[in-house]
Amino acid sequence: MRMRSRRSRLVTALTIALAAICAGVPAGTIATADVYRDGEWWLTDHRIRDAWSVTKGEGVTIAVIDTGVDGAHPDLAGAVVGGTDVSGMGSADGQEPLGLDGHHGTMVASLAAGRGAGSSGVLGVAPEADLLSVSMSFELNDVVPSDKQIATGVTWAVDNGADIIVMSFTRNSVGWPTSWDTAFQYAADHDVLVVAATGNRGSGTEFVGAPATIPGVLVVGGIGEDRVVSSTASAPGVTVGVVAASEGLVGSTPGGARRFWNGTSGAAPIVAGIAALVMSAHPELDVANVINRIIRTATPVGSVPNVNYGYGIVNAQKAVAARVDAVAANPLGDLDSWIDMHREVDWETAEVALAAPDHDPAEMPTGPSEDDVRSAEWDAAWLNAGLPTLTVAGFGVLMGAAVVLAALRARVIRRQLYRVTGEESPDNALN
Repeated sequence: MRMRSRRSRLVTALTIALAAICAGVPAGTIATADVYRDGEWWLTDHRIRDAWSVTKGEGVTIAVIDTGVDGAHPDLAGAVVGGTDVSGMGSADGQEPLGLDGHHGTMVASLAAGRGAGSSGVLGVAPEADLLSVSMSFELNDVVPSDKQIATGVTWAVDNGADIIVMSFTRNSVGWPTSWDTAFQYAADHDVLVVAATGNRGSGTEFVGAPATIPGVLVVGGIGEDRVVSSTASAPGVTVGVVAASEGLVGSTPGGARRFWNGTSGAAPIVAGIAALVMSAHPELDVANVINRIIRTATPVGSVPNVNYGYGIVNAQKAVAARVDAVAANPLGDLDSWIDMHREVDWETAEVALAAPDHDPAEMPTGPSEDDVRSAEWDAAWLNAGLPTLTVAGFGVLMGAAVVLAALRARVIRRQLYRVTGEESPDNALN
């Protein structure tokens, strides 16, 4: 099925390569009367409008594993072609907003593949790509454990035609459960790209956590309009691949509304959209080479790679059109090899919850959990190199201190909270 999809995109690419949008009009001069459309500064800054002269993502399917995507929103009309619910609490088509953060999934989807509403509304990076909505719960769930929801969602997305899976949340631990090994390797084996957000320092995420620590995943940090890594809407880590806009974002919300927001929850779907443009323009490429085009054509900031910018700021036009040498393996690592080298025992956890995007950081626990200690020991050979706060030596001291361990045990469940990596800006929430 996937090979037919790639062949279909190859034919499409030969056709769309002949077309150009807004011929003779510089991208930066395109104007509308809509505050949301006019606010999409990344479409010009990341040279996305320029890439549209080649493709707008036709023939590519992006799965959004999140709180549900409202496919009836005017900005997403015709975009959502399928879906499911993995929480046991949502609608069968995955389009019912779930929980207090029910708007989150629709905002993420709109940045990836929003169609806009004519000359207004949110226009995604790949406005001709299709969407799959996989609804999950960011809250404690007595029906389906949260880790299982992710594993099930990834597998369902692969089996139902996803080319790209975007994950705008973080587990806030460098390690991940064994069930994710199987699901993420399944995606890799079927040549499906996974894009994940780093998390936000402004929400208490001081370093990247799973799924943004999993080898082979394209990890996205955030910058502001000044092209400087965000001090609040990003998080550092040695697995950061590229950065994209995470401040002054716009997003569609359930029921036809829109709002402004901040967070790498928005940066991740922007990069997922760029990946869709690359796949549409180059259907012959496997995931390793799609990733390679994105990271090699990014604009470097400082040494490459580094813990804040990864390989640099994304450039959609170059990712689509530049000459890039082919690679034989994923430049961001191989999960199967990591499992062979580092996974010594099965690791599953108790049920945990995702915090709201506007969660007060002061309410969140600080310091490492027991699972952080365990996973850091597994990952010490490569993962902790750029995370000075998570050194093996520091964990050794913690593990040797009975009093500290007792305190940690009392906070295991709280520290294992998932956290959504998109932080709303209440001052700019325009409904």
